[in-house]
Amino acid sequence: MGLEPPPYLRVADDLRRRIAAGEWEVGEKLPSRAKLAIAYGVGTNVLQKAQERLITEGVLEGRAGSGTYVRMPRERRRMVRIRQHEQPGGPSSGADPAVCGSVGTWESHSQARTPAPDHIAHRLGIAPGSLCVRTHYEYLADGQPVQVTVSWEPMAITGETAIVLPEMGPMAGKGVVERMLSIGITVDSAIEVPRPARATQAQANILGISLGDLVLIIERTYYDTDGRAVETADIVVPDMRWEVAYEIGVQKPR
Repeated sequence: MGLEPPPYLRVADDLRRRIAAGEWEVGEKLPSRAKLAIAYGVGTNVLQKAQERLITEGVLEGRAGSGTYVRMPRERRRMVRIRQHEQPGGPSSGADPAVCGSVGTWESHSQARTPAPDHIAHRLGIAPGSLCVRTHYEYLADGQPVQVTVSWEPMAITGETAIVLPEMGPMAGKGVVERMLSIGITVDSAIEVPRPARATQAQANILGISLGDLVLIIERTYYDTDGRAVETADIVVPDMRWEVAYEIGVQKPR
C-alpha cells in the first residue's frame, strides 16, 4: 500500500488541476487563502504550503500586499529516450544532452555483493537474495539534477570479470551494451515499462522536489540473445520538469 501524500500536496494537485482546466486564467487572482482553506477543509497553514509549492513550480506567483495570481506556465522540457544513445558513466541514461539542449554529466556509486530484493530478483530471473552489483546514478543537466537511476547486475554474470563495477576497470564510463559485449555477451533487446509514482524522501532530496511529488519511474531491463536478463534499473524522472518521449526507428520497406 503506497504512502498517502501529505494534505498540502493533495490541495496543490487539485489547485493545479483547476488552473489547468481554466477555472482561473493567467494573470487572474485566486480567492483568499482563508476562503480556499475553508473550501478544502484544511487550515490556512496547509493552504499556504500548497500555494508555496505551486509558486516554486512556477504555476502561481505571490504579489506582496496583493495576493496570489496565476502565472504564465514554465516550459516543461522534453527528454527523448533513444536506445542507440547510451550515455557514458551508466546504463542507458534516457536523456541525450543534445536532445535536451543541455550539457549532461553522471555521478555514480556501486555496491558489490548486494542481495537482490524479491522484485529485482523476479525481473532478473534469479533467486531472491542472489548477489548483485547495485549502482546508484545521478544524471545532471547543466549542473541540475534531472534523473536518478538505480541499476542491478547479477554477479553470476560479471562477478569474475573486469567489468564487475561499472565505474571502474577497462570499460569504466561505458554503457551496459558495450560493457557486456567486452565479456562476450551480446545485448540485443530491452524492455521499458513507464509508471507514474510519488517521490520518496530520498528521491525528492536528490531531485530537488518535495516528498510525494509526481515522478515517472521507468523500469528498464536489458536482455541478451538467449533472453537472459543481464541488467535491470529503475529510472526516476520528476514529472513537473520533464516529459519523456520515445524515438522509435521505423524499418524502411524494401
